[in-house]
Amino acid sequence: MKRLGIFLGLTFFLTWALEFALMANGGLVNSYSIFVLSAVMLMPAISVVATRLITKEGFKDFGLKPNLKGNVRYYLIAWFGPALLIALGALIYFLLFPGQFDPTMSQMASLYAAQGVSLPEGTLFTIFITQLALGIFLSPLLNIITTSGEEIGWRGYLLPKLMEMYSPRVSIVISGVIWGLWHAPIIAMGHNYGTGYPTAPWGGILAMVIFCVVVGSFFSYLAIKTKSFLPAAMAHGSLNGMAGIAVFFTLGTPSPFIGPLPVGIIGGIGLIIVGVICFVLVGDEKPAVTE
Repeated sequence: MKRLGIFLGLTFFLTWALEFALMANGGLVNSYSIFVLSAVMLMPAISVVATRLITKEGFKDFGLKPNLKGNVRYYLIAWFGPALLIALGALIYFLLFPGQFDPTMSQMASLYAAQGVSLPEGTLFTIFITQLALGIFLSPLLNIITTSGEEIGWRGYLLPKLMEMYSPRVSIVISGVIWGLWHAPIIAMGHNYGTGYPTAPWGGILAMVIFCVVVGSFFSYLAIKTKSFLPAAMAHGSLNGMAGIAVFFTLGTPSPFIGPLPVGIIGGIGLIIVGVICFVLVGDEKPAVTE
């Protein structure tokens, strides 16, 4: 419990210090915000290393070993699963709200034009195909450094420590709530949900907590089954790489709480279903997550 306290104290202090500094200097419109948001993703991993050094715990059970034997299917699920689930959620959303589906991508073209970028005919579709291909096939690898920065902490350290005291399901819920609350300052700045909704920022923070519990169930299942944080980091990378793909075909300003982005309840319906299934499948036993 002492080690958990040190880890969480360091993680929240380092992360929130950077984010509140960003908030005091323009928030997400600050030209350095992308670098700050990338840096904070590394804070859980840095805190794990610091905690292991401070408490002399060592690095034997760090979770870096991939354990591929007998687990290739989980890595395939991690690599391609989030992309397929995000596409499914967007498809369902546009079927329910066809008026917001824009096959010509005119709104995206207007955004480029507003920035002074003139795109030749067909270029926007090429951009979409390129981003889609990168999201499906390469984002788990391209994002692995920053997502490992989080997953070393959440699924590689926090989850197994909780599972020493609680059942996997209880541990998943607790770790998901902590992960969601960790996002609170950037949600308050408008990340994912904006700022123009009636319950801002608390409604967005609550939605993020729920999202992290659901998605955390999926990531935790992969980590528990493989005894490694790596597939969770890959799935996290896929999620980040594909999260905004539906924007290309979206007309108007839909509610972020509904969709088509995966943080919405309809846009994220595939992730919700899989998260619930994983939560059920993980059971109540207490296997070790890392070795």
